Amino acid sequence: MASTPNGLARIETHGKKHENGICHDDSAAPVRAQTIDELHSLQRKRSAPTTPIKEGAASAFAAALSEEERQRQQLQSISASLASLTRETGPKVVKGDPARKGEAAAKGAPSPQPQPHHHHHHPHVTPTISVSDSSLKFTHVLYNLSPAELYEQAIKYEKGSFITSTGALATLSGAKTGRSPRDKRVVKDEAAAQELWWGKGSPNIEMDEHTFLTNRERAVDYLNSLDKVFVNDQFLNWDSENRIKVRIISARAYHSLFMHNMCIRPTEEELEEFGTPDFTIYNAGQFPCNRYTHYMTSSTSVDINLARREMVILGTQYAGEMKKGLFGVMHYLMPRRGILSLHSGCNMGKQGDVALFFGLSGTGKTTLSTDHNRLLIGDDEHCWSDSGVSNIEGGCYAKCIDLSREKEPDIWNAIKFGTVLENVVFDEHTREVDYTDKSVTENTRAAYPIEYIPNAKIPCVGPHPKNVILLACDAFGVLPPVSKLNLAQTMYHFISGYTALVAGTEDGIKEPQATFSACFGAAFIMLHPTKYAAMLAEKMQKYSATGWLVNTGWSGGRYGVGKRIKLPYTRKIIDAIHSGELLTANYKKTEVFGLEIPTEIDGVPSEILDPINTWTDKGAYKETLLKLAGLFKKNFEVFANYKIGGDSSLTDEILAAGPNF
Repeated sequence: MASTPNGLARIETHGKKHENGICHDDSAAPVRAQTIDELHSLQRKRSAPTTPIKEGAASAFAAALSEEERQRQQLQSISASLASLTRETGPKVVKGDPARKGEAAAKGAPSPQPQPHHHHHHPHVTPTISVSDSSLKFTHVLYNLSPAELYEQAIKYEKGSFITSTGALATLSGAKTGRSPRDKRVVKDEAAAQELWWGKGSPNIEMDEHTFLTNRERAVDYLNSLDKVFVNDQFLNWDSENRIKVRIISARAYHSLFMHNMCIRPTEEELEEFGTPDFTIYNAGQFPCNRYTHYMTSSTSVDINLARREMVILGTQYAGEMKKGLFGVMHYLMPRRGILSLHSGCNMGKQGDVALFFGLSGTGKTTLSTDHNRLLIGDDEHCWSDSGVSNIEGGCYAKCIDLSREKEPDIWNAIKFGTVLENVVFDEHTREVDYTDKSVTENTRAAYPIEYIPNAKIPCVGPHPKNVILLACDAFGVLPPVSKLNLAQTMYHFISGYTALVAGTEDGIKEPQATFSACFGAAFIMLHPTKYAAMLAEKMQKYSATGWLVNTGWSGGRYGVGKRIKLPYTRKIIDAIHSGELLTANYKKTEVFGLEIPTEIDGVPSEILDPINTWTDKGAYKETLLKLAGLFKKNFEVFANYKIGGDSSLTDEILAAGPNF
C-alpha cells in the first residue's frame, strides 16, 4: 500500500470508484433504503417472546394460516369485543397508531394501507369525521405494544408521565389513588344469587343485568369515540392446563403497560392462536358513569358480569382495579374446577419444599416470602390444583412508600426500564424518586414483570405446599410468635384473617385496632369464606401440609408497652418451619386460644415463645388475652350463622377450634 506525504497509508480506491468519482467504504453492504422513512423502518424487527417458557413448550398449530388471514381474524375478534349491544356490527378497527399515518403523509411517504374489519373499500388516510359518527370512522388498535412503544405513547400523549432516573415510567392515576370497593358491583343473576357470597361481611354488592349493560354501552361508546385504543391479549395462571385468556381494552398507555407487566405475557406463537378471550375488561376509567343510572353512588363504577365474562370500569383510572378485578374473577372460576385460589405469597426451597404465606398489610408477608435462599413463585395471587401451585400473575405490584435499597433490595432493583411507578414524587431535575414523599398518596406503587426479581422461579409453578403460614401482626401482644395448627384451627384462623393495626399517634398512644379480613383477602373473594377454607383443609390433608400461625407483632405487652418481636427471631422461626425442625419439637398448649407452641427453637430465646412469660403484669396479660378472644368470637358470628343451601357450612369442630373461655 502506497504512503501519503505525512507517512499514513494511502487508501486504495481501485475497483471502488463510481461514475461521480466518490469513494465509498463498502466494508459492509449498503442499506436498502431510498428514504429516511425507509431507513427508520429497517430499525424495527419482529419482536421475540417476552415471557420465558419451558423448552419444547411451543404450541403446535392444527392448521397453518396465512398472515393476512390471521390478521383478519384478530381484527374481527377485537371488533366483536368492542361491539355495541344496540348496533348490528362492531366498529371498523385498524391496527396502528393514527399519528404515524399522519406523520408519514406529511413527509410525503406512502401511507400504510389500513386493514379494517367490516369495511372493504377505504381511503389510504383515515377521514376526519366527528367522533359521534362512530359507524363512519376507524378505531385504531394499538395491539400488545412493547414497553418501549408504550413509553413513547405515555410520554407523548399522557400528561404526568415521565421517565425517572432509573428508567421507570412515573405516571399518575388521577383523582383516585386506590381501589373503590364501595363502587364495585357484581351482577346478581339467578346463578350468582345461588353461588356467590352476599349480605353482611361480603364484598359483593349487587347490581342487575340491565344496569351492567347500560354501563357497558357507556364504556364501549366512549372507547369507540377515541382515535385509538390499547388492546392487551394476555393470560392468567402459569398452570397451562388451567390458564385464562384475558383481553384488556383501555384508553391509556399506562394501563396497557401496567397489565403487560401484571398478566402473563404470551409469545408470538401463542398470540397467533389466541382467538376469543375468556374474559374482557373495558377500561373507560377517564369517563364517569351516569349518576342517574340505577345503583350508582358516585361517578365511579367498577362492574363485573360473570355470565358475560366482562368487567367495566368507569370513573377511576387507578390501575389496581383491573388487577384485583381479575383476581376476583379467578376466585370464582378456579373453585368451579376444584382449584383453590389464594391471596398469598409463595416460595420454594432448594429441595422443592413450597410454602404459602398469608397476611394482611404490615404483617411481613412480602419481607418473609422474599428470601434469597429460596425461589419466589409469586408475591400475591396463586392457585393450588391437583398438580401443585401456580402463580396467577406475570408480575408484582409492590408498595413503594418508604422503600429503601437496604430494606427491600429486590424491589428497589426492579424499579428500572419497563416498571410502572404510580403516583410517586420525584426531583424535577434529576428525576430521582423520593419514596418517603406522600404528597400524592401514601399508596404509591410499582408494577414490574416477575422476572425482574433475580430469584424468581420461571415458570412460576411448584409442587404441593408443605407449609401454610398465616401471619398476624398482633399489636395486643398476646399471640405466641409461632403456633402449630391442626386442620380445624387452620380453617378457623384462615376464615378469621386477623391482624391488629397500630392506632398510635405522635400526640398519644391509643388502643390497637383488630382487623379481620376473611381468607386474608375478603375484598376479592366471590364465594363464602367457608368454601375456600374447606378446600384449603382438604388440600392440606391430601398433600400432608402443616398449618402455622406466626405473630410478627408485639411481645411483653401491647403496642406502647411491649416491643415488636425482632425480625431476626421471626426469620429463625420461618427457617425452622422450612427445615422441618418444628415438626419434631416439643409442644405445650396455651389457654383460651388452645394453641400448640414449641418450647424451644434454635436461635430464638425460649422465654418469648410463650407470651405470658414476657409480660410483667400477668393480670393485664390475661385481661388483654380475653379481650382479643372476644373480638375473634364476635367477628366469627357472621360465619357461624351462615348457611349455604340447606346445610350448615361450618362444623362444630371448626367452631371449637376458636378461643374458649
